[in-house]
Order: sequence, then structure tokens, then C-alpha cells
Amino acid sequence: MDIVQTLLITVVIFLVIVGGYTLLSGPSMGKAQKRRLEAVRFRYSDSADAKMESQLKKAIAARKPKAHKVAGAGSRVEALEMRLDRTGKGWSLSSYIYASLGLVLAIGVVVFLQSRSLPMSLGVGLVIGLGLPHMVVGYFIKRRTNEFVSKFPDGIELLVRGLRSGLPVAETLQVVAEEIPGPVGLEFKGIVERIKIGKTMEDSLQETGDKLGIPEFNFFTITLAIQRETGGNLAETLSNLADVLRKRSQMKLKIKAMSSESKASAYIVGSLPFIVFGLIYWISPDYLGQFFVDDRLIVAGLGGLVWMSIGAFIMAKMVSFEI
Repeated sequence: MDIVQTLLITVVIFLVIVGGYTLLSGPSMGKAQKRRLEAVRFRYSDSADAKMESQLKKAIAARKPKAHKVAGAGSRVEALEMRLDRTGKGWSLSSYIYASLGLVLAIGVVVFLQSRSLPMSLGVGLVIGLGLPHMVVGYFIKRRTNEFVSKFPDGIELLVRGLRSGLPVAETLQVVAEEIPGPVGLEFKGIVERIKIGKTMEDSLQETGDKLGIPEFNFFTITLAIQRETGGNLAETLSNLADVLRKRSQMKLKIKAMSSESKASAYIVGSLPFIVFGLIYWISPDYLGQFFVDDRLIVAGLGGLVWMSIGAFIMAKMVSFEI
């Protein structure tokens, strides 16, 4: 057994230990105590805002996924299908799997022909072949989500105008589906079609919310559910929700502008080693050719990639803010 195989076995054992500790450690005691204190404070508070916030927290907690990362999914396969559906590209699960396997084989063969190291070719092929399609799907999900969030307040305001003019909620949803372009119109069209075939409005909205996985739409669903239980002026409530969503979007843009310099620096610093390595290898292949042959250099390169990945993860967490 050479040093590369020993390193790979060590990494796998370490990952298994970390994963087992994460699964068996359970929730944090500090966070559990904080949640109990907040529940007691909301329960015995006389403030109407505190009681409303408590109801919202309970409604959101009831809609969180229990066993899988994607809400509404009954298995890992179904969760992956929902991720593919969120891209809006119509990709099927079989095409995604075939593309990933093909990429794994292609990258693995190229690396093996260059390095003649089977463990390295398998490792690089699995990382790139499985990670790149996941990143592509995440990119299209993020792009469609941003497009939905940017147009969603307009859809709510159109809904408010329809309600104030005397139209029922179902007809105003149909108006939004016809007038708002992009993902907002398509999703509202799906809601209207499900209502027409006999589903309740709450079930239709919940199904769309599970499919999208967007907090802004979950706020809209919770608002309608609470208004149906407690009553009140729905148009005024939705108008306030649209204003809150616009301010939330503005805050996200401010955070993006303030963190853009740090992100640009991280991109430049993170890409420089790969650019320099590629340029030197292009100019003098023999000088860096040992990186694909010598076990010590392979271990050093993999260690550098691990530490760079840790640094990139830490920098990403430092510039990521929840609103």
C-alpha cells in the first residue's frame, strides 16, 4: 500500500468519525435552552406583535423538513428530483445521473492518463464529476430564486389591488398568473390549476412552497393561513407583507454591496495558485510533471487543496448573512 492509498483511507476514516459524531451528538443544549426561554417569553407576553411572532415561528417549524433537506420530500431521490424541478429547466433524474457518471468517467480517465495513479484519478473524478453537476443545479436554482423574489412583491401588490376592487382570492390569483411574467406567473398558474381540480388553497400554496423552498413565499403562505384562522383585512396584511419583502430585498442588496470587496479579494487570492500552476505547467511541463507522479508531491498538493477549501469555506461563512 503506497502513501496515497494510506492518505485516502485515513481521510475516509476521519470523515466517517466526523459524520458519526455529528449524527449522534444531537442538538446543542444552549440552543435548546434559548428556544425554551423564547417560547415562555412569547407565551406570557401581552404584546400582540410577540404573539404574532410566536404563531409565525410555530407555523414555520411545522413546515420544516423532518428527515430530508428539501421540505416535502419523502426520500433522498425525491429530494433530488425537487432540486432539479426548482431549476425550471425540465431536467430529469435519469439525465442528471447519466451526466454525473459520464463526467466521473471522463475526468477519471483524463487524470489517470496523465498521472498513472488510480486512487488519484478516482478521487478527482468523483469530486469533480459529482460536485460540478451539483454546483450547476445550485446555480440555476439560485438564479431562478432571485428572479422569483424580485418579481414576487409586484405579484402581491397586484393581488392586493384585486382584493381591494372586490375580487375573490381565487380570481386575483388567476390575474397574477396571467399578468406577472417569469417564475412568479408560472407558479401562480400551477396554484390556480390545482385549485380548479379540487385542492384547497392551503394545500396548493403549501405544495408550491415545498417545491420552491423560498422564505418569501413561505411568509405569504403563512400570512394567508393565519388570516383565514383569525380574520381581518387581508388586503392590508398583504400590502404590509409586500413592503416588508421589498425592504428585505433592499437589505440583501446592501449586504451584497458591502461584502463585494471581500468576495473579490477571496476570488483573486483563491484563483492565483491554480492560474500560476497552469501557466507554469503550460510553459514547462517537465518542471511540474512530478506532481502527477511523485507520491509525496501528490500528498502535498492534496493537502494544499484541503487547506484552501477550508479557507474558502471560512471566508464564505464570514460574508454570508441571514436576513
